[in-house]
Amino acid sequence: MAGIWTFAEYREHMLELLNIGRGLAAKTGMKITTLLCHDREQARDCIQRGADEVLLLPPLAGDQPLDVYIPLIVEEAKKGYPDVILVSATTRGKDMAARIAARLNTGLCSSCTAIRYDESSKIFEMERLAYGGAALQKVVCNARPVMATIPPKTHEPAAPLEERRDLGTVRELSLPPPSALKVIQRKGKEREVKDITEARLVVCVGRGLEKSEDLALARRLADALNAEIACTRPISEEYHWLPEELCIGLSGIQVKPDLYLGLGVSGQVQHVTGIRGAKVIAAVNKDENAPIFKTADLGIVGDLYDVVPKLIEELKK
Repeated sequence: MAGIWTFAEYREHMLELLNIGRGLAAKTGMKITTLLCHDREQARDCIQRGADEVLLLPPLAGDQPLDVYIPLIVEEAKKGYPDVILVSATTRGKDMAARIAARLNTGLCSSCTAIRYDESSKIFEMERLAYGGAALQKVVCNARPVMATIPPKTHEPAAPLEERRDLGTVRELSLPPPSALKVIQRKGKEREVKDITEARLVVCVGRGLEKSEDLALARRLADALNAEIACTRPISEEYHWLPEELCIGLSGIQVKPDLYLGLGVSGQVQHVTGIRGAKVIAAVNKDENAPIFKTADLGIVGDLYDVVPKLIEELKK
């Protein structure tokens, strides 16, 4: 078998892909190859975390876009015949993966949440959420390579292995032809709030909050817990009480805190999709039949305007 290839723009995403690759390699006996933007120090780190080979993509001129690498990756894939190519599902990653798949005449499972190898049938089975997160779709691709984009934060990063410190190889790839497309300006999007994907504790507000001024009550609870504030889609998109960067759900961000506490959150499947990775899910809702209680580990049936002040009082003690 030819192997498992991984490609990601960012280091933390690459480590998640390596973790998936290690699991597949243990089942298949395949080698793992990592495509890495030019960084020899990071290459050794990838090897220690599971990569058997690192292909160093050459540095690009400042006016060249990342998709200059597409022909180079395709050329190497045609030479190396990988069985699997995993790409981090960032905006650019998804675009590049689709174009690479088209050039390799293979299929692509987008937003893949799990990938397994069936030893009896010798096929790779992939899973992705469907119907707004209400169903789980299984995907099988008979073509090679099997390609999938993996959403960030859906897997743990690969841990370093001391015994792999002096293993693996690093090969530098030649500079691809320049692209006719030029980058005129790079302008980062300014964040209005903190990135809550790394938060250990999250307090999330939903439609049960009656007015924007009542966000102060939720913030008081968050401060008492040393937690970050988040919200459901209606709070950010319909009411505009909080910025979209704080919206958790299928079309928002995914969080994996130690504790998620929902206040007045109904628990629709689109939202629950974003909190599946939480270690403990707790909820306060006055509707005992609210869907959130089917997901929650701990629940309080009650009016948040009565419950939250009591929680704050107890936490202060």
